[in-house]
Amino acid sequence: MMSLTVSSAQSPLYIVGGKAVESIDHIAQSDIDSIETLPADEETIARYGERASNGVIVVHLRYDTPARFEAEGCDSFADYIAGSVDWDERMPAAKISLRYRVATDGSVVAGDILLSTDKRLLRRVLRAMERAPRWTPAMRDECAVESEHLLNLLLPEGGVLPPERGVILL
Repeated sequence: MMSLTVSSAQSPLYIVGGKAVESIDHIAQSDIDSIETLPADEETIARYGERASNGVIVVHLRYDTPARFEAEGCDSFADYIAGSVDWDERMPAAKISLRYRVATDGSVVAGDILLSTDKRLLRRVLRAMERAPRWTPAMRDECAVESEHLLNLLLPEGGVLPPERGVILL
């Protein structure tokens, strides 16, 4: 059986907001204004360097500057929420995946719940989101605009979810 894997050496170069990024998976579709695909030709490689030898995908967002979350001791909003939720090592592993908006005033508004394996963790995450410090909102033409984000959280950190139970019919 042959499997195909795409290494990072074979991936296109992603440009978001004028900066090279490793992936665009973290960007909500609603925040994307347009996508431009550039071929791996001489002009593209001359402009972006050897990293463009597999082509370039330029993502234009609805905003000029993305929303920023800054809290002391936290590298990301997910880290902040994980540290704010009381879910110790004795608790069963649980996962939350949800959409949220950063409003023009920097407040966080929970959106669609995509996955929740434990209602207790969901309640605690939503409470932590309500109490979170305000963000610096996304900006477009020097005006604050709403932006949408994803929160994926597995607690306790390093935990493993139990396998899903199912019935196999023969």
